[in-house]
Amino acid sequence: MKLTTGIKTFSLFLGDIAALYASLLATLALRYGSGFYEKFIDVHAVPFTIVFILWIVIFYVSGLYDLRQLRNNIDFLKTLALVIFVSATVAVMLFYFIPSFGIAPKTNLFIFLVIFIVIEIAWRRLANTLLASREAPNKVVLVGNGPVVEEIVKTIAENPQFGYAIVKRIHEQNDPKALEGAIEESHANVIAVPRHLKKETAFALMLYKLLGKGTLVIDVSDLYERILRKVPLTDIEETWFLENIEGAGRYYDSLKRAGEFLLALIAATILLPIELLVALLVKLSSPGPVIYRQTRIGKNGKTFMLYKFRTMRVAEKNGWLDTDKTRITGIGKILRSTHLDELPQFINLLRGDVSFVGPRPDFIEFYEKLKDVIPYYSIRTIVKPGITGWAQVTFPVTESAEQTKERLCYDIYYLKNRSLIFDILIILKTLRTVVTAAGR
Repeated sequence: MKLTTGIKTFSLFLGDIAALYASLLATLALRYGSGFYEKFIDVHAVPFTIVFILWIVIFYVSGLYDLRQLRNNIDFLKTLALVIFVSATVAVMLFYFIPSFGIAPKTNLFIFLVIFIVIEIAWRRLANTLLASREAPNKVVLVGNGPVVEEIVKTIAENPQFGYAIVKRIHEQNDPKALEGAIEESHANVIAVPRHLKKETAFALMLYKLLGKGTLVIDVSDLYERILRKVPLTDIEETWFLENIEGAGRYYDSLKRAGEFLLALIAATILLPIELLVALLVKLSSPGPVIYRQTRIGKNGKTFMLYKFRTMRVAEKNGWLDTDKTRITGIGKILRSTHLDELPQFINLLRGDVSFVGPRPDFIEFYEKLKDVIPYYSIRTIVKPGITGWAQVTFPVTESAEQTKERLCYDIYYLKNRSLIFDILIILKTLRTVVTAAGR
């Protein structure tokens, strides 16, 4: 099932590459006639390839390869238009400020953009239609009841481009033979069952038999995780953590520190002018210290001092955002929405207190309260907290314990799936949030 999603994403990538080069070749053909190919090879191939690589990165950061956003509606067209505008601006800057490219294609770039806009919109509308209209390769028999199952049903119905279709829904099932017959009748190739059914001998034997026939047998919680990219907190227990979290990312965690120290040192140096400017703006915004210091919960529940640019007027007590938002300064709102308030955390990175990616570091009083009211909340401290994280880029700022419980589902998903590739994905999504000021 993951392979199907990967193929769809890769197809979109190949289509965009084809659209870019087709637009360039068409532009050169219009400008230079029969000699366009020589112009392409001798002058345009290398500089435009560099530009196209940057464009693809911008496309990815902007979510154009996120299957959840691929619908033929006005929101998608607005996103596509904004992405093309930003990409065009990057192209202009590169061509006019890097003389070594050897070209300053005013006319060519304008013609290219017009042709590319037409081709790209046509291609993306076609791709969105095909992804949504094709017969789903994953025909699912879904067994069970409850909020988790209902959320799966709703998500699949709203996102046909994911490649799933629920061909039969079985609310309760006590007869393994009847369940086997339902699967064969519906010609399903996937069955999602509650974990407890696998522990019952009669059902386990039946599911094993289906496995031998090529049917994929997965837990309902696993299907939920694959589709919603979070872990259903209500459908897991302590043994799930022992099976899925205890050894996950162990070797990656040990290699992560050296790379993060070097990257933090380089990034802090490059961003020093911005850091100084932000510090000045914070100082001018309201009385109080420039740097906000707060004791937070780190790895294994140990405390550390976190550094951030101050975004609020000075007060003695912390609270949920809805009780504190009147204290946020004007510059503080901008810093929060762009994550620039977190630049001083390079100090924490260099000290090894935090990672680039990980669960959000809690205030002590919040952590002590939440670990008593939210199941498995303390598991977040099994790794270092992060400047950004899967929960931060996926779920908005929490304003209550109930929302924090939902956000924990994303943190646990990260703990299970953490890797270099996943961390890079999260960092790219964070950059998208910074560029679009989409909050945190």
